[in-house]
Amino acid sequence: MARVINALIIGNVIWDVVDTFVPTVYMLVNYVGKEIITGCDLKPSILNNPPAIHISGGRCNDLYTLVMIDPDSPSPCDFNMREFLHWVVINIPGGSDGVSRGYEVVPYLAPNPQVGVHRFVLVLFQQQSLLHGICEMNTRARFCTRDFSRHHNLGPPVAAAFFNCRRERQGRNMNLGTSHESIS
Repeated sequence: MARVINALIIGNVIWDVVDTFVPTVYMLVNYVGKEIITGCDLKPSILNNPPAIHISGGRCNDLYTLVMIDPDSPSPCDFNMREFLHWVVINIPGGSDGVSRGYEVVPYLAPNPQVGVHRFVLVLFQQQSLLHGICEMNTRARFCTRDFSRHHNLGPPVAAAFFNCRRERQGRNMNLGTSHESIS
């Protein structure tokens, strides 16, 4: 888990999106059957559908909230829409395929950055109890993960992951050209 925290610090996810935390569960994120390694590069063409997420290390009766945001919207040089909300799922039961059994408050919006390399961050919180009364957000722009956590008494994250993504050129395979592993 130290490797995940180090990647979150190096990628500025800790500071920009969440405060320092100690992971207490393991969150495995898969897009199209490929495990996401924190900090890897992904192409938008494989991100059309929500990822499969496996939560382990907690108890089966634990409940979780998942938030997915883009802290670099609309571009890494001008992130005035920080944080742009892509997905919120609450009341996720612990276990193998919990996210699909949670309640989707904000429907999944596939990443599709237009300018630059964007970080897409998935943050998992453990709930104290069943959440009620969370309605769909009026806007996805300028969401604040920290404020959402405080408002719903979620506490610090229990797991987090992120990947990098940039716009694909039409009709070409795009080499992302970074030192991170690229998953296509």
